[in-house]
Amino acid sequence: MRKYELVCILQPDLDETAVNSALDRVKGWVSDAGGSVDKVDMWGKRRMAYVIRKQRDGQYALLNITLPAKATADLERNLRFLETVIRYMLTSVAA
Repeated sequence: MRKYELVCILQPDLDETAVNSALDRVKGWVSDAGGSVDKVDMWGKRRMAYVIRKQRDGQYALLNITLPAKATADLERNLRFLETVIRYMLTSVAA
């Protein structure tokens, strides 16, 4: 099991329940893969450096997760197809 940081940029026009629903789906994928979500930190709505999918702003969320190394490909595939996620970045945390 390795520790990862997952930063998700969600669509800016989502309300709080839609954001929580999207994050719950991500948490479900992590737990289904045998991992755990250690911490969720909502950064809120921020201006992005450049336009992505015709959006200038995004709602940022940081998730600290523990996940088996083989499960990262499935998690990234699921994130790619989740419409509410504009962009994501999964990085390994050095222990």
